[in-house]
Amino acid sequence: MSLLPDRHPQKDFFILDISDVVPKDDIASMEHPLFSLATKPDMRHLEYRSGDNKLKITPSWVGLPTIFDKDILIFCISQLMHRKNRGEKIGKRVRFSARELSIATNRPVGGNHYKRLEQAFNRLRGTTFQTDITTGNRRETRIFGLIDEGGFVMQADTWRLDYCEVVLSDWVMRAIESNEVVTITNDYFRLRRPLERRIYEIARKHCGEQKKWQIGLANLQNKTGSNAPLKKFRLNIRQIIADDHMPFYRMELTADDLVIFRPRKAKTTLAPSITLPDWAEEKARGIAREKGWDYHALRANWMAFAQDEAGKGNPPQNAGAAFVAYCKKQDSLR
Repeated sequence: MSLLPDRHPQKDFFILDISDVVPKDDIASMEHPLFSLATKPDMRHLEYRSGDNKLKITPSWVGLPTIFDKDILIFCISQLMHRKNRGEKIGKRVRFSARELSIATNRPVGGNHYKRLEQAFNRLRGTTFQTDITTGNRRETRIFGLIDEGGFVMQADTWRLDYCEVVLSDWVMRAIESNEVVTITNDYFRLRRPLERRIYEIARKHCGEQKKWQIGLANLQNKTGSNAPLKKFRLNIRQIIADDHMPFYRMELTADDLVIFRPRKAKTTLAPSITLPDWAEEKARGIAREKGWDYHALRANWMAFAQDEAGKGNPPQNAGAAFVAYCKKQDSLR
């Protein structure tokens, strides 16, 4: 099964600076199966245990929130982290248009936005979680929803949707305020299968840029929240491996049911001659802060370029100046 098409290759530069906002996911929901992988209403009452952590999930009247409903949370977290990195004041309330959400999460523009969002808001607001998972360096046993509110403002004269508004829960906000989030790839939103999305999250959190990370098949299934028989889950994993669409990671399933993740391009060590000096990093951080960019993503992109050039025998002669020039050039390209 192929990836979804990139529905918005030319971003709309006039709404919410979408081209500059880097998608972010919160670590707690990447680790724990808060979202259903089902594509039909899922009315199961769930309980998971992982070490000392336990999680009970009670569905709303329209079912559990789906992995595709999570796009709304990722969008809101990304917007707040973008504003936070720019030094702007942030709060629990996030306002956006359905078009902005669609462009940022690779959804079709138009159609029945209102109905789809209303159902997603009901699932996100109505489902209750009882957990002692730690966020923001605090461990509490609480019953909560992922959002406190979700709604719409309509134009009174035409009754057309004007904008959407989400109020995030304190549990989600603590993750944002404590920077317990990681950058994810935009290609996450091109994954068709719910299971693929969930597995990418797990790999992104646990493997990161390590050369290798492995986990037992049964343990991986528990982390995904899949309720398929283990035999069926094994077949699903083999199909995902055969399709080989997982962003950034390659997967392997051994004969003894060990799932191995490796980055597609192994990270190499930079030669000392292209190590960035402190003054260059400080100047680049200032540029990123002024423009509201993700400094770490900017640095990683330049490092990848520098590594490629070094591999061709063309390392930058003055790494600091070259990096700062690269950062300034990005501004002229936007």
